[in-house]
Amino acid sequence: MTAQAVNVDRHLQALRPFTRAEFGTTAAAPSEGHVRAVNALLDLLRAPLHSATAAVHTAAQRALGQPTEAHLTELLRTKSRAHDFVRATEKVWDFYFELFGQRQSQYGPWLLACDRIALDCYQYAYLRLGNARSIPAPAPFSYMRTGFSPATYRRGIPLRRLGRQLNPFPLVQLPYHRLVNPWTLGAVLHEISHNLQNDLGLATAVPRTIARRLLSAGLPRGVAAVWTRWNRESFADMAGLLLGGPAFTGSLLDVIGRDPAMSLHYVPDGPHPTPYLRAFLSTELLGRLGFAAEADAYAEMWRRLYPSPGRSLPADLVRTADRAIPTVVDAITETCFPSLGGQTLRHVLAFAPKEQSMVREAADRLARGVDPGVVPERFLIGAVRVAVDEGRADPQTLMDNFFLELARR
Repeated sequence: MTAQAVNVDRHLQALRPFTRAEFGTTAAAPSEGHVRAVNALLDLLRAPLHSATAAVHTAAQRALGQPTEAHLTELLRTKSRAHDFVRATEKVWDFYFELFGQRQSQYGPWLLACDRIALDCYQYAYLRLGNARSIPAPAPFSYMRTGFSPATYRRGIPLRRLGRQLNPFPLVQLPYHRLVNPWTLGAVLHEISHNLQNDLGLATAVPRTIARRLLSAGLPRGVAAVWTRWNRESFADMAGLLLGGPAFTGSLLDVIGRDPAMSLHYVPDGPHPTPYLRAFLSTELLGRLGFAAEADAYAEMWRRLYPSPGRSLPADLVRTADRAIPTVVDAITETCFPSLGGQTLRHVLAFAPKEQSMVREAADRLARGVDPGVVPERFLIGAVRVAVDEGRADPQTLMDNFFLELARR
């Protein structure tokens, strides 16, 4: 009976707070802020476990003194309750132990590179707001996981993987195959934009604005409802393009350009725009930013790949697309939002041909293994894509130079 109490107590002790030092001393290690945020979450989970452990000790002492059926049954009940708390706490502890532990592996510098791109996006956005906002912390944290698609888990939302506990900081999940091909990491800009929509107070303002603009333009209510449902993915595409420039559009089309059965398929109630229409949101915005030739080339290529929208898309969506797409782009990028200090998203996340000149110069330097200089971290995604598209160096060299530059900053 004493062993039952000892086991539970040792479970509690094993689920200890993390320390930063145990995950290495390199720049790739989780920051003190990340470790403290996770420990605060674990403290919340350990509180009931402390009480449950104390109850097991008390029940064990009673059963030892008087091994009646009632006392033995109570011991079993308190033990089971304590083990439930152990499992809930261990699930969270294990999740972050795995994430933090990745930083000690050979992939640590790759993940650090993605962290620095994400931080650059946040810093740029917050510096260009019309009014000061409270600074969110900790910064986004990247980790690797096998699978086809990147994903993100936003700050402050309950996660099933955490037993419905609130996620303390943005998590960016990246598949291995994206990391070994860094010219596909426009995904980082897309996933970070999901987090910016929340942290910048646009989670409800954007869908309301899209719905209002579409209805004011005379679009059918059913059409307005669909585009409004697609607001989060549309916002992430628009913000990602504003953060990364034309290369982001190329990266996006790489991903959504698939078998026509998939790219033309309409999913009722799905959050993602049907790829056929989704591409034209980016080409619309790209043209407005001063990249008309690139926008026309991408749109022409897309129409050649998919000469027909197929039969899956509702007829009203197809019929009104030419009006809906520019209206949605207007709503997201040209609206003065109060939470942006009265600025538009296009102003806050400005990208123009002069920024693309920086991207292209950085592409040349990455190809030659030369320090790219003071170019923002987020521009290096476009730089490595330009370099690989134009064959300026072999892909492995470009990958190595990309991660080397970001890791040493």
